[in-house]
Parts: sequence; structure tokens; C-alpha cells
Amino acid sequence: MSNSPTGGPPLAADPLTRAVLELDEYAAGFGWDRPPRLFALVDTARLRAQEPGLAQRLDLGADDGPDDGAGFAAGPAAQVSYTPIEQQELPEGQPLDEFLATIAWPDAVGGCALTVERLMLPPAAEAEVPGDLDEEGLAAWVAGHPRREEVRMTVGVLRDGSREAALRLRSKDAPTEVLTGPELVPGLARALAATFD
Repeated sequence: MSNSPTGGPPLAADPLTRAVLELDEYAAGFGWDRPPRLFALVDTARLRAQEPGLAQRLDLGADDGPDDGAGFAAGPAAQVSYTPIEQQELPEGQPLDEFLATIAWPDAVGGCALTVERLMLPPAAEAEVPGDLDEEGLAAWVAGHPRREEVRMTVGVLRDGSREAALRLRSKDAPTEVLTGPELVPGLARALAATFD
């Protein structure tokens, strides 16, 4: 495993949402046209307790979580946070779904996340899709469509079934334009959740 992307966590109440937005911002720092990136999500407090050397290398410090603005911890639920730890590069040429089917996480990993770029069409364009295309032909057809959008999807799931996604359009590449929601990329979320089965 390599170093975690670190930096100030985005302002979001849910720990998984914070992790996904942090990873979206991390991926944005590398620009577009990048390969997929896979991350383990580890409970930060557990990482500090069980792997203090690694926590120190990741510069996690000893912070016990966000406070309420008056210097007091905001409660046990608010103290939960996840440290993303980037995994090795995904193998080139292997379909993403096949690769994800080969993953099994150790018990210390509480969740995982993936960033991946894709071309998407607006819902209104779905009626235009020719019905006789195979997967390769469909990809070529979408790539040539005038209303295609390049999008970076960051999807995270936890062992308990929680999920979150962030979508960033290349045409609106700004942190304030990122869409979030648990059901934005349901197929990818299901594939990631299956790595914990």
C-alpha cells in the first residue's frame, strides 16, 4: 500500500461522504485522463491505535475528531473518520468488473473507494442508442456522440452497506460543482460492496 492522500477534510457530516469528497479532491489534483485508483478505507482511530508508525507516516496526528466550535468533541458519531490508503495500480487491459471480483479485504479495512473516469450521455440521449451494438461498439458510439460528458466518479462503500458517490464533470471541473449521493453510481457501488462478501 502507498501513502494516503491527506489534507483538510471537506465539510460534510457523514464520515463516508467526507472520505469520498477528499478522494475526489485528491484525484482532481492529478488532472484528467488518469487510470482508475483504488483505496482501502480504514477507521482512523483504529489505525492510530493499531499502527502508530503508519499513522505517523501518514501524518494523522492524535486528533480525536472534529469539535463543536467551542473546543469540545462533537460526539462519538462525529469522531468517526476514515483514512484512505491508495492501493497498487490496477492492471491494464483487465475489465474493471473482473478485477474487482478478485479482491478480498482484510478485517482491518472498513470500506473501499474507487475513482474512475467515464464518458456519459444525458438521459435524453438513451433513446438514440442503437440496439445492435456490442460493448465495444457502444463505447465507440458514446465516444463520438456530440452530447457526451466526461465524468470522474468517486464511489465509496463500507462493510455495513453504506455507500456514497461523488461525480465531477470535466466541463464543470470545480469543487463547488461536485454532485454527491448514495445512488449516483449504483452498479459500481454494488461491485465495490461485493469485495466484502
